[in-house]
Amino acid sequence: MFTTRPTLQGTFGMVSSTHWLASQSAMAVLEDGGNAFDAAVAAGFVLHVVEPHLNGPAGEVPVVLAPAGRPVRVLCGQGPAPAGATVGHYRALGLDLVAGTGPLAAAVPGAFDAWMVLLRDHGTKTLAQVLRYAVGYAEDGHAPVERVGAMVETVRALFENEWTTSAEVYLPGGRPPAPGRLFRNLALARTWRRLVDEARAEAGDDRTGQIEAARRIWRGGFVAEALVRQAGRPTMDTSGARHTGTLTAADLAAWSAVYEDPVTYDWNGWTVCKPGGWSQGPVFLQQLALLPDELPPYGSADYVHLLVEGCKLAMADREAWYGDAADVPVETLLSAPYNAERRALVGEKASYELRPGSPGGRAPRLSGHAAGVAQGRPGPGAPAVPTAAGAGEPTVAPDGTTRGDTCHIDVVDRWGNMVAATPSGGWLQSNPVVPELGFPLGTRLQMAWLDPGLPNSLTPGRRPRTTLSPSLALRDGVPVMAFGTPGGDQQDQWQLHFFLALAHGGLDLQAAIDAPDWHTDGFPGSFHPRGMRPGSLTVESRMDAAVVDDLRRRGHDVTVGGPWSEGRLCAVARDPGTGVLSAAANPRGMQGYAVGR
Repeated sequence: MFTTRPTLQGTFGMVSSTHWLASQSAMAVLEDGGNAFDAAVAAGFVLHVVEPHLNGPAGEVPVVLAPAGRPVRVLCGQGPAPAGATVGHYRALGLDLVAGTGPLAAAVPGAFDAWMVLLRDHGTKTLAQVLRYAVGYAEDGHAPVERVGAMVETVRALFENEWTTSAEVYLPGGRPPAPGRLFRNLALARTWRRLVDEARAEAGDDRTGQIEAARRIWRGGFVAEALVRQAGRPTMDTSGARHTGTLTAADLAAWSAVYEDPVTYDWNGWTVCKPGGWSQGPVFLQQLALLPDELPPYGSADYVHLLVEGCKLAMADREAWYGDAADVPVETLLSAPYNAERRALVGEKASYELRPGSPGGRAPRLSGHAAGVAQGRPGPGAPAVPTAAGAGEPTVAPDGTTRGDTCHIDVVDRWGNMVAATPSGGWLQSNPVVPELGFPLGTRLQMAWLDPGLPNSLTPGRRPRTTLSPSLALRDGVPVMAFGTPGGDQQDQWQLHFFLALAHGGLDLQAAIDAPDWHTDGFPGSFHPRGMRPGSLTVESRMDAAVVDDLRRRGHDVTVGGPWSEGRLCAVARDPGTGVLSAAANPRGMQGYAVGR
């Protein structure tokens, strides 16, 4: 099998992330005696600087972690809807969907607190030690990847005419960031320096005390004050009007990141661990549960067809049953009888329907918008014209071109600690830059519906369902692999394809990442304007032409995208028998890298 790079192997430590500077910063932490959790936190803050179009401190991050010799846990860095974010409030503004940009879409920021909780409980380094890499790149500058400038160009008019604080950071002298020219975010560097100084002044040299002080400053000090001021500024959003947000000081003060047990599924000797039903994580697991005992040959048309049709069924269940506003029947959704019944729906032809199931005999209920797009109607609130650039989380366009969307980090260290994290949200195209801080608010509330009574209805104090979905896999109860990808609704499609390339196709880490990939949009999307392409299947042009022809004969509406247009996977692994560590990273986009020794 052709690979673009070797699978790295060593015994000291391995890192894979979506940007080489984040990977190398994490490796520097390991070389300095830090563990996998210290390294992940340092990389996370670097990603805010070098991939600001993909994530920010006021976004969110779910983390799946496996401390050596201890149970796997999920750390939820997804903040909830503010107390004032009610369906009635948004409906009174004339909205049928939450806007894709602007402060109305801002949940309580979750990323910063989750990184701090991870550092406090599992790391060994101080706040200053993990932030120094991000501060250095923000203050001294870094040569940005081309896509940062390309994203800024798509929203140039918005920045220059409406979001002028964003223009001050991302259009200095009227020019967007460009490769080969140092780009700085001095406001962000000042924020982290002030945070470190204030935390040290409050807690002295106590490591844990400094981290707790930083959390308090974020929730109630100068950071919180600036975030609340920004939320109260009328801001142009995708509705075409200016709105203020609902985030208050009380919302910030009341929330903190929390640990949860992962949702797991056992398959052929593997145990896969995912975040719960407030994310789309169980979609990965249900796709495994839908597989028959015998799989078709890896890469064949039968194989691709089976996975695409299983994905549509799992995503239909996501639409009807996932969310934080009601109990998610995960146990039933992953049960053998339920999935045997669902598996029988997979036919020889591609399905063009949205077919949620009835776990426990309960009838599924969809939002009006989702039901409308599933029936070929725009649905209430859908725009009559394409949404402006910057709305939602850009993923893979129908023609297969990748616009970028999120980040990912995996780390394993010599002690056997392992972590997977998928930071996202709070990107530069989501909201205006908070001038005092150097970063914007997020927009994750756009994923909640404005129909009452649904599992994913907009509900104060409840998390909007997220697509963010890091993964950790065990063999015989021992953690052996951490992996994940950006990609919005595609995340648990590409991750499944990667996992099965290893577990069924027999490929190694890098070959499984490099293998020709695909995705379907045959379900309502998670991001504004929340459309659906029934029967769609987008494949890389490297897929075998005979397989593509066979898929078309089966009724799939196939779009052939670029040869390297699907996925941005990262992965690290550890062989518990030998202690050998491995890592691989996606070559697509030419910025993800694995490092290690």
